[in-house]
Amino acid sequence: MSFDEEIDRLGTHSVKWDMMERVYGVPADKGIAMWVADMDFRPPACVQAAVEKMASHGIYGYYGDDAGYLAAICWWMQTRHGWKVDPKHIFTTHGLVHGTGMVVDAFTKPGDGVVLMTPVYHAFARVIKAAGRDVVECKLALHEGRYEMDFAAWDAQMTGREKMLILCSPHNPGGRVWTVEELRATVDFCKRHDLLLVSDEIHHDLVMPGHRHHIMANVAPDMADRLVMMTAATKTFNIAGCHTGNVIIADEVLRKRFADRMMALGISPNSFGLHMVEAAYSPEGAAWVDVLNSYLDGNRRLFEDGVNAIPGVRAMQLEATYLSWVNLDGTGMAPAEFKARVEKAAQICVNHGETFGAGGETFLRFNLATPRARVVEAVTRLQSAFADLQ
Repeated sequence: MSFDEEIDRLGTHSVKWDMMERVYGVPADKGIAMWVADMDFRPPACVQAAVEKMASHGIYGYYGDDAGYLAAICWWMQTRHGWKVDPKHIFTTHGLVHGTGMVVDAFTKPGDGVVLMTPVYHAFARVIKAAGRDVVECKLALHEGRYEMDFAAWDAQMTGREKMLILCSPHNPGGRVWTVEELRATVDFCKRHDLLLVSDEIHHDLVMPGHRHHIMANVAPDMADRLVMMTAATKTFNIAGCHTGNVIIADEVLRKRFADRMMALGISPNSFGLHMVEAAYSPEGAAWVDVLNSYLDGNRRLFEDGVNAIPGVRAMQLEATYLSWVNLDGTGMAPAEFKARVEKAAQICVNHGETFGAGGETFLRFNLATPRARVVEAVTRLQSAFADLQ
């Protein structure tokens, strides 16, 4: 396939494209949607073939015998990440926002504190607050345009009410690939403060050339009794609408608690998602991801060069994900002004930095998983919108 193909998503119930005018006031026929984190690319042909096979059969009953699906997950994790997963440790949730809600529900109580390294994926805080738990924001240190963990400051914040830390690895929105040393330091922090560690690794396949993601379960085998892993094929293969994610728990005690909550809530997976994931986690899917990452890296370089040429604007160098985190603090503008320039003048829809928590106030998040011509157009519009600074 060609990632350069521009596919019209208007009128397809796409949140990203069909909600632009309602959310941002940007006309759909003129706007560029760079907010919601899905891609404007079709998944590999093997995924499309799996859906077409279901459709041609024409009966959509209950799914049974998930051995092939589980084997595909185990094959992918072993082949792509060197992580040996026991299929009995895998739970299937309705995506990882749902997975987050389930781990918060299963392993904490109302009033407990849940630690987030902010700024971080906005759905975490939304789910935690809705569940009656307290969000504990541990602000990442911004050092020479790059996020670093600040455990000395975070140790001082802990009160003993905190029960869980949710780690975003690789980091969204900053695009950091955490080093082994940083991950080990996170483990030590959790041990010092008796925290359950939930490692959300949904972006672990989307890593830029020259960088390598480290699976937390591999980094910290000594953490198995307090570690919950979360993965999904949905971000990797652009199949988020199938709402299929995996919560992987090695510890028997934790696994039983989670299984009991899944049973109590009557949760079972969507058959479309299982077929799609099994097809995606294959040699054909792997080859597609390799080409995708190379294409995304090209978009990254083009976008970073373009926006960094605007005085006072700086894109954080992307190591993973397809989400560029752009700091506009150097413009001297208030957030309302730079948002207006991006959304009203350039007519580009982006995520607002403050929704990601403390530390995000001067940032905007841009989704670069779109055909390159659209990235070029976005850069041109941004440079025009801030032309008076140049």
